[in-house]
Amino acid sequence: MPDPGSANPGGHNWPGAGNALGSEPSAYLRQHADNPVYWRPFGDEAFAFAVERDVPVFLSIGYAACHWCHVMAHESFEDQETADYLNAHFVPVKVDREERPDVDSVYMAATQAISGEGGWPMSVFLTPEGLAFHAGTYFPPTPLPGRPSFRNVLEAVHDAWVERRDGVEQNARGLAANMANTQMAAAVRLDGPPELLDPAVLAEAVRLLARSEDPDAGGFGNAPKFPPSAVLEFLIRHAAAPSDTADAARDMAGRALAGMARSALRDQLDGGFARYSVTADWSVPHFEKMLYDNAQLLRVCAHWVRLGGNEVFTAEEGAAVASRCADWMLDSLLLAGGGLASSLDADAVVEGVHHEGATYLWTREALVDALGPGDAQAVASIMNIGAQGTVSALGSPLHPGRSLTHAEAQLWERVRPRLLAARDPRSQPARDDKVVAGWNGIAVAALAEAGAVLDRPDLVQAAEAVARYLVDVHWDSGARQLVRVSHDSQARGIGGLLEDYAFCADGLLALYAVTGHSRWYAAAEDLIHAACTRFTENGYLSDSTGESAQVFNAQGQHPALDPFDNATPSGASAFGGALLSYAAYSGSHDHRVMAGNILGLLPPLATQAPRVAGWLLATAQAALAGPVEAAVAGPESPLRRELHLALLKSPSPGLVIALQPDPDDASPADAAADVPLLLQRAGGPEGEPLVYLCHGMVCERPLGDVPAILARLAAMASGGQSAS
Repeated sequence: MPDPGSANPGGHNWPGAGNALGSEPSAYLRQHADNPVYWRPFGDEAFAFAVERDVPVFLSIGYAACHWCHVMAHESFEDQETADYLNAHFVPVKVDREERPDVDSVYMAATQAISGEGGWPMSVFLTPEGLAFHAGTYFPPTPLPGRPSFRNVLEAVHDAWVERRDGVEQNARGLAANMANTQMAAAVRLDGPPELLDPAVLAEAVRLLARSEDPDAGGFGNAPKFPPSAVLEFLIRHAAAPSDTADAARDMAGRALAGMARSALRDQLDGGFARYSVTADWSVPHFEKMLYDNAQLLRVCAHWVRLGGNEVFTAEEGAAVASRCADWMLDSLLLAGGGLASSLDADAVVEGVHHEGATYLWTREALVDALGPGDAQAVASIMNIGAQGTVSALGSPLHPGRSLTHAEAQLWERVRPRLLAARDPRSQPARDDKVVAGWNGIAVAALAEAGAVLDRPDLVQAAEAVARYLVDVHWDSGARQLVRVSHDSQARGIGGLLEDYAFCADGLLALYAVTGHSRWYAAAEDLIHAACTRFTENGYLSDSTGESAQVFNAQGQHPALDPFDNATPSGASAFGGALLSYAAYSGSHDHRVMAGNILGLLPPLATQAPRVAGWLLATAQAALAGPVEAAVAGPESPLRRELHLALLKSPSPGLVIALQPDPDDASPADAAADVPLLLQRAGGPEGEPLVYLCHGMVCERPLGDVPAILARLAAMASGGQSAS
């Protein structure tokens, strides 16, 4: 931190004046370390300072890859006059939403309640106790139609605080109380008898999703349009179980995947997906690339391949998209220590100026320079590179918007390496190197399952490397606590939230199913048991454990549980899925009951807002399928590998797979970990491998050949009775 008053052109010489972000590990906070604004990180010290000065807190929330965060920083936070006013009348606090989603979640809810909109950058004004009383998102430096300038807002808030303080504080308390009431309406008690699932709820969700589908471009709703990853997972699982709505689910999933894969949302050169599209046809992306989007879409594509695809988006095309997405994740985000970085920025700096998407934009002239006139003309036609740029004067993103003909695809594969080579010398987007536990857990599941489905053992090896990083760096076995974030292979900051425990447990269980290394099952079990203790109070589930008094105040001093999916599945729905799988492996009735209680959130969401309940719907589909349990027993052999792979490539919803460890290959950690589903399982009398299938708490006679196993799985999905 600078010495008091050392960076103090506005004349504010209170103790500690100055920008305090220079030593913060967050890349987003460090981006603001040179602002003349006297930023402080979120914490008790900042709020105590607001109490001491008797001024409000100005809370600014964003993330490193956010384009409009950069814009507002340049326009307002780098402006000395604006900074002077902000410093004089507020305590400015910066939050990286990816490090503190607990802070982001509660103040996003407040922002939406106050302003009717939400997004980043988020601008919230708080009492020194942490209660929100005014909020918005991006504010420009000068007024625009329907949007005041940032300086106008600062002056109005300061005037209200000085002249109408009682009313401001009363409104803030009322908002917090309303948020508490909302939370109580979404409360989940884990220890009661769960309601029975009604399959009709899932069919109705499919019909409601069809009403909001964009059948031409794929996906749901209008611009801006986001990858509906959790919803696609539900639709793929629903399509795998025969029903009157299965075909509709498959068709919607295929159209969405085709629309995204053939668009500018997907980088046609390196295979990574952008955060969202500002147009309904996916033609103009918002260019940041997030780990969580790509990991979810990789897993969805692998499951689409497992399902068999359809005529709109074939399994072969899905496999190619998945493979290139996995390569992008490992090439662009894998860190030396073994974890995966959070994101690549939306912007690149060209001649000292931030330009959105500059790395990825092409003009016809740039194509000619890279390919020569003949190929350039053909590529411009295929990829919709016109005379005018669709994003800026720097050009347009590559956007085929359709499937390529055989000849076009051949041309594209020939020129793609040359275009990549031409793009490499350009200014590249910055990478946010923080490792977020939960997002890495999603990636573990995606890489492991894609590796199995695509026959790419290198992806499975990468999944194990990321899993080792999570266990070694993020999991504190003594305190039985998962830390949310690490930098440079050092965990620091708050404990993990419910979503971190859930995503990591789900990823480790998926990795166990693929590898048979039972140390991953044991690690998932540790996380689930710790989460059951850490995130329940008086039998109720919450997203966090009260890391901040101010957040607790803002949510009406009531534990919060957000049931809605956002960019990732909600913590509750992800935990429900992990509990369901764990119960299938362990035979634990208590954990199955917990999963059932979480699924009790589903009926009103599924029939009113299925687009924000995708993972709950996917978990419910697995629960209605049994879930089916498969135990592979017997010594290592080619036949056992064939049986195991057939199970891994089955689209059976919620199928859990346990593989008996090979005594000659098991590590000490694997040998010490017992998986209850494997107990009392043995190969055949001649040592041949066998698969034991269990469904609805009933186990069948073991089977030893792939066709018989696939036939039984299909019968189970159709509701067939156990074989005698």
